[in-house]
Amino acid sequence: MDTIGHGFEEAIRLIFAGDAEIFEIVGLSLYVSIFSVVVSTILGIPLGILLGTCRFRGKGILVRIIYTLMSLPPVIAGLAVFLILMRRGPLGSLQLNYTVAAMIIAQICLVTPIIIGLTYNMVKEKALVVNQLGMTLGAGRIQRLRLLIYEMRVGITTAVISGFGRAISEVGAVMIVGGNIKGKTRVMTTYISELKGMGNFERAMAVGLILLLISFVVNAALYHFQERESR
Repeated sequence: MDTIGHGFEEAIRLIFAGDAEIFEIVGLSLYVSIFSVVVSTILGIPLGILLGTCRFRGKGILVRIIYTLMSLPPVIAGLAVFLILMRRGPLGSLQLNYTVAAMIIAQICLVTPIIIGLTYNMVKEKALVVNQLGMTLGAGRIQRLRLLIYEMRVGITTAVISGFGRAISEVGAVMIVGGNIKGKTRVMTTYISELKGMGNFERAMAVGLILLLISFVVNAALYHFQERESR
């Protein structure tokens, strides 16, 4: 217990001392996660709405594929991206493996299906009622779509936050495509994994506390937004 207490105290000291390496890694983690979530949101929400409002052959199979991808093991996503970007792969000429860009691509592959799937489920629940209400009020198709998006605003926010949670906590995929290179592709989760292997628990605890704080702030903001909208 004394060892744990000492490690915790040292972790707090490192945080408040503004350790340069730790905060560089935190900054890169936030950049990669936020960028990938923004791209996934731009792709996922329109695709989820389209999937929920349109009927076409093969829709059932496509929905099942998306549900499967929502729980895709990160190491599989990382391996797939790595093979595509490797020197002998289809996009090998871009030389993106072991770069921040490759990490963002891997996270987009993990987050986008989550946002698509959650958006699709919301559309299924609300589209019929919103469409009937809009038609009753004489609203056009675009106006009904805007009304649908407005009615789903809390759910969409929840989907985006869920995607961010998946991205910021990711280890396997970013480790495979990024390589955990110091000063280049090292993020919080891969750094914690490395520190644990080295027995440097103080720094691991410091980074872990920051990661926990980020998760708390994001979820607290989501809770506040949900409470405000429910009043």
